[in-house]
Amino acid sequence: MKVEVVMPKMGESVNEGTIIKWHKKVGDKVDKDEIIFEISTDKVDTEIPSPASGVLSEIKVFEQETVPVGTVVALIETDVTEAIKSEVKPTQPDVKAESKDLVDVVMPKMGESVTQGTIIKWHKKVGDKIAKDETLFEISTDKVDTEVPSPAEGVLAEILVNEQETVDVGVVVARISPTGYVLKISREEEKQSVETKQAESTPPMTEIVEKKEKTEKSKFYSPLVLKIAQEEKVSMEELESIEGTGLGGRVTKKDILNYIEQKKAGKIVTTRKAEAPKITKVVEEKVEKVQFTPGEKIKIEPMDHMRQLIMEHMVKSRDTSVHVVGIQEVDMTKIHNYIQKNKDSFLEREGIKLTYLPFIVDAVVKALKEFPYINSSIEGTNVVLKNYINIGVAVALEPMGLIVPVIKNADEKNITGLAKAIYDLATRARSKKLLPDEVKDSTFTITNYGLYGTLFGNPIINQPEVAILGVGAVTKKPVVVEVDGQDTIAIRHMMYISLCHDHRLIDGALAGKFMKRIRELLESFEGE
Repeated sequence: MKVEVVMPKMGESVNEGTIIKWHKKVGDKVDKDEIIFEISTDKVDTEIPSPASGVLSEIKVFEQETVPVGTVVALIETDVTEAIKSEVKPTQPDVKAESKDLVDVVMPKMGESVTQGTIIKWHKKVGDKIAKDETLFEISTDKVDTEVPSPAEGVLAEILVNEQETVDVGVVVARISPTGYVLKISREEEKQSVETKQAESTPPMTEIVEKKEKTEKSKFYSPLVLKIAQEEKVSMEELESIEGTGLGGRVTKKDILNYIEQKKAGKIVTTRKAEAPKITKVVEEKVEKVQFTPGEKIKIEPMDHMRQLIMEHMVKSRDTSVHVVGIQEVDMTKIHNYIQKNKDSFLEREGIKLTYLPFIVDAVVKALKEFPYINSSIEGTNVVLKNYINIGVAVALEPMGLIVPVIKNADEKNITGLAKAIYDLATRARSKKLLPDEVKDSTFTITNYGLYGTLFGNPIINQPEVAILGVGAVTKKPVVVEVDGQDTIAIRHMMYISLCHDHRLIDGALAGKFMKRIRELLESFEGE
């Protein structure tokens, strides 16, 4: 006989609960009233006893999953003799019956012009447990190399596309079993499983994965702890600094109340000023060296997948758009002086450096509003005008690579908001933490080659856009300026901008007016 274990109701106003920890795994013997799992609600964290004696035959709800009160979270087989005889096999679901419950994982669309993706690396193998939004695999397209999160919690049941294979957007690459059972296994994974077992003596990959690594520190905060933190104005940074005494290092109600008491007593001091210096450089600059053996005159090495896709994308853009470039010089002295005056306070307040780029993006956004055809695209013989502004910012990857993360609705952000968005996207781009939605739907792109001292260049248009702005280095130069009606020579901070535009739609006059407006906005800057 099977006994259902349900999510209990812990109060009149409590409608759901979160399972924090399973104290038993499938196949374990349990006694009536023995602690079987631990839950958290917005009222209480508590341990739940077993309603019957027997064997835990099935777990339906995983740790850190939230379900309504009354939901069946597990099953207990009270006929222990029968359970042992079958080695708990009666709880194994039939593949055909359960296959409909599998969650499809598809190749995501990483941009308007991207139709395919290549799987670079699987972070999980068949049989591994995975949490929702945990990294499942890495992909590469001509726009981005990025990690793809899991769409659901459960166990990786099937891998359909192997590493280094390229498939179309929307193709199912894997399936996840929310029930926690591995229902299928691909031939390749089966082969790998046997090899791994022989080499490392690991358990078979078709085992049910229920046990979590004891050494892994939990990053989960119960609803009760989060509620207390919100009421007492404890920031997420502070919460993460609390040493938890609960299972797996979890922060308990007692831990956070003790922290709050010490903080009020003045024993703990937290300020933004203290946090700012903790910023570290995520990616160190690397210089790729080619090693030749004695007597070797040439070396042949294959391009990596990302480089191949960039190559194809650049050739396609060259063969699609009629590239014409225009260059203008901009006096950045006012913005330079503003940055020098405010950089320390900005770093202390916001935790990031203030650079020229957010000012440039701000000017571009304002100019695009005045010249909407620069913010359009071409479909056949039609012009697609867009009532939104999404700015792509090209980010170089070491040692060789390029990603264009996108600032969505850039016209809704001020200088500070743009600076934060640029820093966040660039940092996560270099650490492969961008989400699929963050590298698509740009309407205009900016590439800052001045970062390495380049004065000006001729960038390639990011399809399907009709123009791209190149930004050169800001350098001190002697410039003729007019003071009280008289020409004089002064040292100014100057910068070249180059606009590469698609002559199929954008003529030289429109491109020139657009650049002129950007120049005027930058040179007339007087502060936010």
